Amino acid sequence: MAKITRSVSAKKSRVPFVPKKVAKKAAKALPSLAKKSAKPKSLKPKPWTPAEVHEAFSRFRKASPEPKGELEHLNPYTLLVAVVLSAQATDAGVNKATRALFAVADTPSKMIALGEEKVREYIKTIGLYRNKARNVIALSEKLIAEFGGEVPRTRAEIETLPGAGRKTANVVLNMAFGEHTMAVDTHVFRVGNRTGLAPGNTPLEVELGLEKVIPSEFMLHAHHWLILHGRYTCLARKPRCEVCLINDLCRWPEKTV
Repeated sequence: MAKITRSVSAKKSRVPFVPKKVAKKAAKALPSLAKKSAKPKSLKPKPWTPAEVHEAFSRFRKASPEPKGELEHLNPYTLLVAVVLSAQATDAGVNKATRALFAVADTPSKMIALGEEKVREYIKTIGLYRNKARNVIALSEKLIAEFGGEVPRTRAEIETLPGAGRKTANVVLNMAFGEHTMAVDTHVFRVGNRTGLAPGNTPLEVELGLEKVIPSEFMLHAHHWLILHGRYTCLARKPRCEVCLINDLCRWPEKTV
């Protein structure tokens, strides 16, 4: 009888026996393990020290000792109107429209006498101009009826005016009355989060965070420095890190210097 030989390659490799219960547990664990390995926890940036915050604003102050807001105005009332008009619009666009408007209506009574239809004509180049013209007339009427024709000097009172919110109130209180308020627009919100100076999920969180860390000696001009920094240096799409005054202090992991 012929001898039967088996090649080594034909031999089955031995697979260790795994109980069904153990196999099921391992299968359930695999997806969660994959998720954990695929999404490593990002480390939070180290908070700024008081000395670093002081240094940053000292540099801002040295570069621009008396920063000015870019909205043109003649008095607290025209500042209030300009800020209300600036919602979802550029300062340059607002200034172009209000120069002629404020030349004929720089008080609440003059604005009411002008009327909503004519106000619309002056500001028609600004986005949402119909609704804004309505708010300008309504807030002017309320100023006369409840505040003697004067812009109130508290945040709560300003926020009761049509078209005015917390940011509007903070701008007016700071620029017109010298209050140490922090107005958070898109630029300040971006700078506060990107630099790690005062990270927050909402404008209010960033506002309160900045007020907490910025020394009082800088608060009068702090919101202007941050707005201008966000508008001309810490740009949304292509931040100019190479010319940034605080690039060595900034916590942004993607900065280019």
